[in-house]
Amino acid sequence: MKRRCGAAARDVWPLLLLPVQAAVMVGLGRLVTGPAAGHWPLSEEGRTSRELVERRDAPATGISEWFSVLAGTEAVIGVTLLCIVALLVLPRVAHRAEALFLGVSVAAQSAVFVFVTACVDRPRPAVPKLDGAPPTSSFPSGHVGASLALYGGLAVIAAMRLRGPWRYVVTGALLLIPPTVGLSRMYRGMHYPSDVAGGLLNGTATLLITGFALLYGRGTTAEDEPADSTPAGRHPAEHHPAGKPGTSAEPRPADATGTGRPVLVVRHPLACPDGLADRIRAVLRNHGHPDQKWILTSAESACGDLAEETTAHRPALVVVCGGDGTVRACAEVLAGTHIPLAVVPCGTGNLLARNLGLPIEPAAALDESLAGDSFGIDVARIQGDGLPASRFTVMAGAGFDAAMVRDASPRLKSRMGWAAYVLSALRHLGDPEVRLTIRIDGGRRLRRRARMVVIGNVGALQGGLPLLPDARPDNGRLEVVLFDPRGPSGWLAAAGHLGARLLRRRTPPQPGTATAPGASSQAGRSEAGGALEYFTATRVDIRCAVPQPRELDGDTVPDGARLTAEIEPGALRVYLPRAPGAPAVPPQARAAEDDRARQLPAAPSGPAR
Repeated sequence: MKRRCGAAARDVWPLLLLPVQAAVMVGLGRLVTGPAAGHWPLSEEGRTSRELVERRDAPATGISEWFSVLAGTEAVIGVTLLCIVALLVLPRVAHRAEALFLGVSVAAQSAVFVFVTACVDRPRPAVPKLDGAPPTSSFPSGHVGASLALYGGLAVIAAMRLRGPWRYVVTGALLLIPPTVGLSRMYRGMHYPSDVAGGLLNGTATLLITGFALLYGRGTTAEDEPADSTPAGRHPAEHHPAGKPGTSAEPRPADATGTGRPVLVVRHPLACPDGLADRIRAVLRNHGHPDQKWILTSAESACGDLAEETTAHRPALVVVCGGDGTVRACAEVLAGTHIPLAVVPCGTGNLLARNLGLPIEPAAALDESLAGDSFGIDVARIQGDGLPASRFTVMAGAGFDAAMVRDASPRLKSRMGWAAYVLSALRHLGDPEVRLTIRIDGGRRLRRRARMVVIGNVGALQGGLPLLPDARPDNGRLEVVLFDPRGPSGWLAAAGHLGARLLRRRTPPQPGTATAPGASSQAGRSEAGGALEYFTATRVDIRCAVPQPRELDGDTVPDGARLTAEIEPGALRVYLPRAPGAPAVPPQARAAEDDRARQLPAAPSGPAR
């Protein structure tokens, strides 16, 4: 499956800003060595270097040497590799996102530094030097930039992962290292103050870009919490007095204790480890659902025995602990049954949960959902050559994105999470476009060329990137995009257009303002210089000239030339904190709620059920 547990699924488009960062640094370097060189404060930098030489003494020289070595190439590489290994090996669940963030930050800073020094030629201060002078420009300071990327990156991770007073002590100590390295480099006669400032700017910009790309919006998840001290296992049903039912858009099912109707919990065993399963049990009990029957998924059945158990028990609620693929398989069974579903996002992408406004912390998502109401959302029914009739809740695609999913290395996916798909995508950037026809709501067939076709029930990708900005899960419509960038300029235009759309944080239509169900757009609208073309439909038929890779909600399906998708309005009942499209909870409130969820008690262990 495309989505695996514990990895941070983040869209990497902000990394496209690294060339911009390099260009800005080159411009600053040319300014420092050119028009601004004779003006204050740059005109006083030589005197500052000479004054530092005059103030040298043995203790200060020893301290400066230690910090200079701490930020040297060998030390930075060694500490970076050691920390990456520690992040992947020492925790119970590998911190892949943080490890990737640290490695990319150090590598990106170094790449920008090498490029800038190749474009800017600034001699080092004309004073006695305590270190050998490398053959690179004095601007910017490589030691300072590298130390900020490494130790500043570790400070970011410490701020995310540590709790209590040590969080501030460790973070503060790490953040003091880069400016101290800068003072040491000036003291040792290796750099001017503006070189140090340039290194600090380069390192800071790198951390901002990589942090936004790889860590933005990520919090500590339940999987990252320490496992309970009790042995893991399943727990017998406990018969308590029923919890108090709440008000909902559709009447809540009666509590399981009052009707004999249990809650079925579908659990992906890799995405939802034992410790998290204990927390889910506790949340369900707190909401009046002690009678729980757990179902494990398998490679052969993405929803386990859900169909059989649903028929046998007619459950009050189905809870799905897994990624988008697991949710899709369960939705296939539950659509049209009026049995409500609750999503516990345990995958990497968790696109349905994100688009529905759920917290990404699994226990918090379930807690908020069960405190809310049951709402109807759309699902899409899809079929094609070699593809039996199926349903999806997020997106279906053919072409580039499906090839990326199909060809990602399983070994890399297990080690790197979503980043493995980036490497796979690079292999397919040169794939040719395909001739196709698209038919919207039974209209005439339109002939097009495209590298990728995406049919969406929801619109946002990882990182909140709105690929389909008009898509909503409850408006009775599908949104379709044809992606066809022509050459490097086309790719840049598409990336810039989508990036600008994300920065604008387009507000989704509120309830009552969406286009009426059944409305369609057969003509399409072109954006990003023709790289993107959008359609709106209740039924769409795609026919490609040659078979293409295909995927449903991130799971690959057999290659084929045809896809026909049709919306099923309101076919799936889902428990949500608020109606789809309603204003989201402010980040501060969301953080408080997630912290509360992490404090929910785990159930005592017991025999398996």
